[in-house]
Amino acid sequence: MSDEAKPSSGEHKSGRVYEAARSLHSTAVKDLLSLGVCERCIFRLVSVEPFVSDLSSVSASTLRSWLESGDEEDASSEESRVCIVCLGVLQLVFSDAKQTLVRSECGSDYAARIMDLVKEEGHEFDSFALEVSVPSTIVENDRAVLFYLKGKYKSEGWVQSEKISVKDALKVLVLDPLKASLGAKSDSSSFHIRLTYSKASDEAQCASETTKHERKKRKTGEENGSTCMSENSFEKVYEPCILSVHCNKMPIFFSGRYFKYSRNVSQSRWIIDDERMGEASVEEIIGGNILPACFGDSYKFHAAGREDIDVRMLGSGRPFLVEVQNSRKCPSQESLMEIEEKINNSEKKLVGVKDLKFIGSQCWAMMREGEAEKQKQYAALVWISRPLEEKDINSITALKELKILQKTPVRVLHRRSPLERERTIHCKGQSLLVPILRMKVEKIKGSSHYFLLHLCTQAGTYIKEFVHGDLGRTSPSMGSILGCRAEIIQLDVTDVKMGDF
Repeated sequence: MSDEAKPSSGEHKSGRVYEAARSLHSTAVKDLLSLGVCERCIFRLVSVEPFVSDLSSVSASTLRSWLESGDEEDASSEESRVCIVCLGVLQLVFSDAKQTLVRSECGSDYAARIMDLVKEEGHEFDSFALEVSVPSTIVENDRAVLFYLKGKYKSEGWVQSEKISVKDALKVLVLDPLKASLGAKSDSSSFHIRLTYSKASDEAQCASETTKHERKKRKTGEENGSTCMSENSFEKVYEPCILSVHCNKMPIFFSGRYFKYSRNVSQSRWIIDDERMGEASVEEIIGGNILPACFGDSYKFHAAGREDIDVRMLGSGRPFLVEVQNSRKCPSQESLMEIEEKINNSEKKLVGVKDLKFIGSQCWAMMREGEAEKQKQYAALVWISRPLEEKDINSITALKELKILQKTPVRVLHRRSPLERERTIHCKGQSLLVPILRMKVEKIKGSSHYFLLHLCTQAGTYIKEFVHGDLGRTSPSMGSILGCRAEIIQLDVTDVKMGDF
């Protein structure tokens, strides 16, 4: 190596790289340079020392001058060649979305470009996780050159050492400069920056001179222990990869309880044959107000059970979660209170919300556990085919824990499996609001055929079917208990009792 190219003693990082370059196996270096392998890949493949971030602070031209034996003939054309192994990734050169060639001299320059692309996304974050994806050609070519080196230099100790992959090497080069540029730490963050490298075109721009036959021939050579290697042993690429930067925030969650005051509002958006069913949905009213505050891509609405479109949700409300994908910011509790107030004070008052707050991902486990254990309380307006008598009231209120068998209701057989389930009507229980000592019947003044039935049930009980019997598919039912026809006119959910929600 030429001593004239040695950096000044004050440049510690460059000095360390220079010393590492002098220690490399000179014949192997010449072999790889002649094949079209870039300088940083040579350090990665030939050095016995760990691949270090110092390499990012030294330009490719300087690295080449340290690797060559003073012969810099046609150095500019060599510099511009795309590495036959990393396809430009470790040369810090790429094409952007507009097919413009972008070349960075060092890691900090590259990090600054990535920072600009990240900031365009508008995310708020104080830490990040870096991910890198490279095309399979890089992996294949890397494997081929390693096989060649192990065959030709098998007696050398350096060739047996574990080699860092191209994508991991890129992380080493750019992680520290990227942390400095973004002013953020790197850890297992919920915010991910993904660098995706892809070939410009598998057919037109990435002229593949390695045919399927040649690939098969190369593979056969590897199996037979052949050490012949030339540029034709690789899939040649004449243009650098296209780099796309994707930022993604792990989902964030908001919890609360909702009320549904209308009998023409579905829980989720309901469209049949391009026609909306109902006036609106709980999902759209709540999620549609939270999403803009998070600057997210989309949202999902999850609730602890559901009520039919014609059933109101009253009392303490139903627990729900809103999951926001790729949020750019997390609204403050003050902002959430404003959202809650906006929903509650809307002109139509279709839906209400309370206890809206940001919650961690552990909420999923709480929701699943709560769903299995929850009890629900209802108020049902019931019509029977004969006048209600005092003995009817006594027989209902005298019931203890009532076990019923319910086959899948006729009205949902088109979308639910035909099963038989045992459910419990809790004839003694307690609401979060009002103690319920037993299943309770409330007379309606001036109408002997109608009454209000208050009851508390196990999660998953079909209340409408419990009242009318569903053609005998629910047994016993209110109709069979009273010995007459019974129909449900209206139904309200008055309480959903579920753990800490």
